Amino acid sequence: MNPKVDFFFNEEQKWQNAFKRLRTIILDCQLSEELKWGNPCYTFRNTSPDNQERNIVLIHGFKEYCALLFFKGALLQDINGILIQQTENVQAARQIRFTHVQQIIEMEALIKAYIYEAIEVEKAGLKVNFKKTADFTIPDEFLHKLNKTPVLKAAFEALTPGRQRAYIFHFSQPKQAKTREARIEKCIPLILEGKGLND
Repeated sequence: MNPKVDFFFNEEQKWQNAFKRLRTIILDCQLSEELKWGNPCYTFRNTSPDNQERNIVLIHGFKEYCALLFFKGALLQDINGILIQQTENVQAARQIRFTHVQQIIEMEALIKAYIYEAIEVEKAGLKVNFKKTADFTIPDEFLHKLNKTPVLKAAFEALTPGRQRAYIFHFSQPKQAKTREARIEKCIPLILEGKGLND
């Protein structure tokens, strides 16, 4: 247990008991505990040449459920069909969701089996094949702006693929063209500065 993470489990809140149970199960799997993105994150040090800490699972809670997030869940076999893709745009991560502590108690052996499989995925050096930016459909309104403004096109193409995808997704969400156009206009200064949506 990492003392820096204790506050997360000691805080009085809806999922406190579920979080504590998940923590015990995960630490039984010999993973290191860290705090990342404000949540308990469990890592494994791969003994491959890079000797890097690899994220395996993260505990997080929502209004309706708490969950274990497997960073490379898309690569797990999931023969029990319990892994959930949060949204259609999430490519690698998958969740196991819980609505009460009893589920976690009953699923302990299964949870450990999934964690051990996730560790094996890291040991094997497996990687998720992410869709490339070119595989995403750029909304017409943004395409028009890019074609009309060479400096904007150059700035957008200079962004990292992840930042490009975030913008494309952000611009594609609204159903109405007017809303899409408003989002694009608002983000143009950020793109020209070489910044991502959340920078």
